[in-house]
Amino acid sequence: MLVLVAPGQGAQTPGFLTPWLDLPGAADRIAAWSDAIGLDLAHYGTRADAEEIRDTAVAQPLLVAAGLLSASALGASPSVVAGHSVGEITAAALAGVIEDEAALRFVRTRGLGMAEAAAVAETGMAALLGGDPAVTVPHLEKLGLTPANVNGGGQIVAAGTRAQLAALEADKPEGVRRVVALKVAGAFHTHHMAPAVEKLRAAVGDLTVVDPTVTYVSNADGHTVATGTEVIARLVGQVANPVRWDLCMETFQSLGVTALVELSPGGTLTGLAKRALPGVKTLALKTPDDLEAARALISEHAGA
Repeated sequence: MLVLVAPGQGAQTPGFLTPWLDLPGAADRIAAWSDAIGLDLAHYGTRADAEEIRDTAVAQPLLVAAGLLSASALGASPSVVAGHSVGEITAAALAGVIEDEAALRFVRTRGLGMAEAAAVAETGMAALLGGDPAVTVPHLEKLGLTPANVNGGGQIVAAGTRAQLAALEADKPEGVRRVVALKVAGAFHTHHMAPAVEKLRAAVGDLTVVDPTVTYVSNADGHTVATGTEVIARLVGQVANPVRWDLCMETFQSLGVTALVELSPGGTLTGLAKRALPGVKTLALKTPDDLEAARALISEHAGA
């Protein structure tokens, strides 16, 4: 059984979209999406520097576009789809809940709303490597931080103000080896993002929504979601609520997933899966050169 997963913000790197635009029709699709949302995705995916694509309003549409483009090139029919944070919008499109262009419009609204919310105060996120969640989570809450991403595989991402993150650096939870600042511009999946939730809630009325055609796993709690309206409601609410990727991986296991392919720009979620899902074959689509190996993996596991 195959699961396709889409990464979240922070996975982007300068120029990562460049090789994908050489595929037949890819440049035309990116140009059409760029026109639809008023953002030059080709520029940001090929020529922009790290600071430019760190901008939330840019990074989020770029990631969804890359995920959809790589999924189209792969041509797979997964049994299960899921996404980490903004990657859930990619997953919703792959599941047929919303059309691709609608997904790009929705994520553009999300990115702009979250960028505005992040500008209110100096906030950020940091990954904690190692440690026991039973010890780490109470320690974060003591410092006023939110465990915004519980990723499994020994990783929790804390979010809060810059002052709170500095306090964390000086006072790490017992068992945590390192605290690594993330390439994001705000404290996502916390109360700091409440204004963005309201903007998204106002935007969903324009969406045409249908029920998922494959199993959709929500990162709010790892549950499968059977209706399109519930998928969209969760996409709105997750902006200000923690991502439970650990529970998604538990669900993959309970569903009998045997292979996991991460869409472009892949790497982060396959790394987590290697630690948390022993025996599950993994592959990250970093460039089109990975497509052949991904198709071979899929032919072995899809629909098994």
